[in-house]
Amino acid sequence: MQHFASDNYAGICPEALSALLAANDGHVRSYGEDPWTLRVADRLRELFETDCDVYFVFNGTAANSLALAALCQPYHSVICHQLAHVETDECGAPQFFSNGAKLLAVAGEQGKLTPASIAEVVTRRTDIHYPKPKVVTLTQATEVGTVYRPDELRAIADTARAHGLRVHMDGARFANAVAGLGVSPAEVTWRAGVDVLCFGGTKMGLPAGEAVVFFDRKLSDDFAYRCKQAGQLASKMRFLSAPWLGILEEGAWLRHAAHANAMARRLAAGLAEATGWPALFPVQANGVFVHLPSRVEAGLRERGWLFYNFIGAGGARFMCAWDTAPETVDRLVADIRELATGSE
Repeated sequence: MQHFASDNYAGICPEALSALLAANDGHVRSYGEDPWTLRVADRLRELFETDCDVYFVFNGTAANSLALAALCQPYHSVICHQLAHVETDECGAPQFFSNGAKLLAVAGEQGKLTPASIAEVVTRRTDIHYPKPKVVTLTQATEVGTVYRPDELRAIADTARAHGLRVHMDGARFANAVAGLGVSPAEVTWRAGVDVLCFGGTKMGLPAGEAVVFFDRKLSDDFAYRCKQAGQLASKMRFLSAPWLGILEEGAWLRHAAHANAMARRLAAGLAEATGWPALFPVQANGVFVHLPSRVEAGLRERGWLFYNFIGAGGARFMCAWDTAPETVDRLVADIRELATGSE
């Protein structure tokens, strides 16, 4: 049975698995000196159309936390949305790995920061008793399934630059954002003013692994040492990097993301038609948020459906993955329709 609690529930996509198995042949250099890791780094430079530094770590929390630590000192602060993963779901790791840099969480409609909200935080206090803002971190796609358009990113980056701030992007679902926007990866990263991207691989169908991409290469000084100290330097790095080669070389990363997005739109449309209940946020990536009566939520769980209702800004969250089948979406909608009858 397929579920909607998280796109992490899905298995390894065929392209990633094939590349992983191909890498399991013979003896090669370790700690990232293998041909697969070198090829993937070059492939990512081609994808982003720029000469960037690339590092591979095991998971998103490490990627975000180590990247943010590279951008600031312990007495600095990081501006984030109040729903950002770094704020709500990383167990204080950004503060831990930065040796104390404080997260300054602010509100924003549709899970987004704005230039005005960033400027307000930066200018709120400038005395030495307050942690000095140094970084803005954006989530793309956001925790409520919306996406930042290129013009929104440029406006935020311009504000950040005006106040001497760096821009970090948590791209756990970056592929879904790119597929949803129909733009090039460069257009919503370095060309829009992003300094560092944590490019999520796991939710795209990889077994494990995220890529930390520094568009400003000066910022990556000693980053390899941070990875090693944090236990994020894989000795058999090829098993982290090779699956990336599988999804990048023929564009599977974008096809799978587009499919997941399409399944989310199918789900949102089906729910609206079946119940009249609209999505709480625009469906711009692969997540759907909706308020369900408690009877419907309980009924769905009794029928075996798994989903979250403690993530984001309330409501039930349904995440679609690279392998979500149309018939699975339709079965879920049918069950909700049946349970909704007489539920109000």
